[in-house]
Amino acid sequence: MPLRDDRALYELLVLEGFQAGLSWITVLRKRDAFRRAFDGFDPEVVARFAPRRVEAILRDPGIIRHRGKIEAAVANARAFLALRRDEGAFARFVWSFVGGAPRVGAPRSMSEVPAETVESRALSKALRARGFAFVGPKSCYAFMQSAGLVNDHLTSCFRRAELMRGIG
Repeated sequence: MPLRDDRALYELLVLEGFQAGLSWITVLRKRDAFRRAFDGFDPEVVARFAPRRVEAILRDPGIIRHRGKIEAAVANARAFLALRRDEGAFARFVWSFVGGAPRVGAPRSMSEVPAETVESRALSKALRARGFAFVGPKSCYAFMQSAGLVNDHLTSCFRRAELMRGIG
């Protein structure tokens, strides 16, 4: 579903970073623990996490305990706030990479769904230039899919028609 809420987009971006190299279901099963560990994904709060807080999160068995990804979530909160201050809204910034409306594909099978696109490479480059981490082109494409910036539902999927009505 197309998502334009800054805080929810920050959450998805962080979760996609944690998903890198893992299955999405692993992250989804731990989502509640992530929300607790990262104070509801409030970027204002996460941006103020001190090294002591990072160490505490590293001891939380409910999440994926990867120091680089945890530190990236904190750095990304800081970068997120700076981007929002400069651009007015994180949502407006990320949606600009698809012209403000969901890009709609027409894949008939999962093999036709790309792992990355020109847009995800551009978003990745722009985010990295602003200090974001764990935002490679593939992670950015997965983020774009989960946030509804792209609609890669298979042509046979029941959700596809519903989503098309919502954006059509």
